[in-house]
Amino acid sequence: MLAKEIMTVDVVTVTPEETVEDVINLMVEKKISGIPVVNEEKKVVGIVTEGDLLVRSQKLHIPSYIQILGGIIYLDDPEEFREELRKAVAIKVEDIMTKNVLTVEEDVSVEEIATIMSEAGINRLPVLRDGKLAGIVSRADIIRSMARK
Repeated sequence: MLAKEIMTVDVVTVTPEETVEDVINLMVEKKISGIPVVNEEKKVVGIVTEGDLLVRSQKLHIPSYIQILGGIIYLDDPEEFREELRKAVAIKVEDIMTKNVLTVEEDVSVEEIATIMSEAGINRLPVLRDGKLAGIVSRADIIRSMARK
């Protein structure tokens, strides 16, 4: 079985310019946990998930550091803090979305999709046709395909 046979084709999407509040309301209204972010050409430029939104409600972890001879040595990765802070104060989708999105082509097998999801710890994969969003496959889609076998 292939991605094109199990994917949801009526995909809810947002653009980078939309607000985070719009995305939250859309996710609640549509009862979905992730939304692909597309540009004008329908190319996937990001994805917003519940995990991205949770950053807005969690306590920020300020990186630990020590000062030696007038210099600062970080004990934690300051880049992780910058990313958390960026998402915590985000107004626009482009500021909160995950930018490095894993995607698959529509002719990829369900087994390969399940492997990618499991190894990457993700719940959904946008499906592309000619570089543009054609659908999305979630873990629930894979489970439904197993029930049909």
